[in-house]
Amino acid sequence: MAVARRLAVLGVGLIGGSLARALRRAEAVGEIVGCGRDPAHLARAVELGVVDRAETDPAAAVAGADLVVLAVPLGAMRAVLAAAAPALAADAVVTDVGSAKASVIADARAVFGRIPRWFVPGHPIAGTERSGVEAAFAELFEDHRVLLTPVAETDPAAVERVRRMWEAAGAVVETMEVAHHDAVLAATSHLPHMLAYALVDALARLEGHEEIFRYAAGGFRDFTRIASSDPVMWHDICLANREALLGMLRRFQADLARLADAVEAGDGETLLATFRRAKAARDAHVLGRGGG
Repeated sequence: MAVARRLAVLGVGLIGGSLARALRRAEAVGEIVGCGRDPAHLARAVELGVVDRAETDPAAAVAGADLVVLAVPLGAMRAVLAAAAPALAADAVVTDVGSAKASVIADARAVFGRIPRWFVPGHPIAGTERSGVEAAFAELFEDHRVLLTPVAETDPAAVERVRRMWEAAGAVVETMEVAHHDAVLAATSHLPHMLAYALVDALARLEGHEEIFRYAAGGFRDFTRIASSDPVMWHDICLANREALLGMLRRFQADLARLADAVEAGDGETLLATFRRAKAARDAHVLGRGGG
């Protein structure tokens, strides 16, 4: 079943491009219009068949679209939404893919003076460390969760339409309250990215770091993979969700200091207890081996 006659994707990178590919594969949309700042990047999106045509002006991109997806960095969200606003069709439903929801809702309120009934904040819990339209692939969202965070003003019919869009892309859709979303993502996504970036940067500034990286094994590569993610995007996310992220950083600092004290004191009991708790938690909740 089609979810849109014309889909406008503002930001044709990994997420926006993958969504366009997934919906085209599912035959869930008619025309797909891409929008971005770089004409060469947009030309490549057309060449790859990710979008049917492209515009550098958000207003031109959304004109006539009945479904609009904002897939730009959080720092650009307000300006792009303001540029698109005058050309939005009366029946258009607008959603986004931002990793922090309170900031997006604040941007929408700043542009429109209120939260429009047709605006559905959303966030796909999917991605890779790669970026750009050439990294996009239709299977990105299959069996991954998408969190929708509608507010009191949001029209349930608009939420249902966005739900159907993500389900057509293969995702499992859930709803969540805005503040809870931002707290959960600060812990499970934003903090790990901060740690990966910080570790790689710390090692890169050590004397003889070339040798350190040359002998880094699989564990280092696995832990730091996400430090290859788009720095601009993560700069925006960390600032947009600063309060929740700062709380998690402070808590992690305290836990890391406790481990440092245990190492200094030769306190193997504390170390072993920490490692066992961590292994049990990961096995149960990440690997799904916990039973019950």
